[in-house]
Amino acid sequence: MDKKSFFSQIWAKLLISNKDFFKRGDKVLVGVSGGADSVCLLHFLTQLAQKKRFRVYACHINHSLRENAKKDELFTKKLCEQLGVELFVITKDVKNIALKNKLSIEHAARKARYSAFESAAKKINAGYLALAHHLDDNVETFFLNILRGTKAKGLTGIPRVRPLNKNTVIIRPLLNIRRQDVINYVKFNKLKFITDETNSDEKYTRNWVRNKLLPMVEKKQPQIREHILLISKDLEKECRK
Repeated sequence: MDKKSFFSQIWAKLLISNKDFFKRGDKVLVGVSGGADSVCLLHFLTQLAQKKRFRVYACHINHSLRENAKKDELFTKKLCEQLGVELFVITKDVKNIALKNKLSIEHAARKARYSAFESAAKKINAGYLALAHHLDDNVETFFLNILRGTKAKGLTGIPRVRPLNKNTVIIRPLLNIRRQDVINYVKFNKLKFITDETNSDEKYTRNWVRNKLLPMVEKKQPQIREHILLISKDLEKECRK
């Protein structure tokens, strides 16, 4: 299959999975880190917005954790300028948040992100907050929740849609495609992106799951990702009853 046909399949999958969302006049805030996932999401939504006539905005959170944080911020600003998207940049001192609240860095960063997203969404009265989680993130979350200890609901995966507050809904438009599809999308469209060097730091549990645990399990069971997604879907149905 040539690259164009392969990209067309990814595009079609994204269109089909998002056909019931976003209408004319909607305001959609996109969380953009500058990594491949969020660059793919922002580009896809700006293209879709031209067809459906909704407005796209972006929000970048500087967690003040990495030496390259300012460089990531500047990259995101340039990307948004190129795509004609208004950008909100919010800086958070995650280390201080973690210390004050006695949280792990991962938990503090998540807390800071959602606080920032909510603030930006209120400024523009956004109906949607779009986040760039994809199918492989769902599999990682399954393992993470097992390691942390969870009830059945914690194994249902990342919700595709959930409320942020009474005015804004969180949506994950990429949740039905694989990480490799994301990479193929950005490559086909010649989109630049940045790589977070902490993604290889296995002191963060998610990185250990992604880089060590999953590859090890896949050696024994190559279809483990598909199996987990089936389990998650079944559990989600049961939890709805």
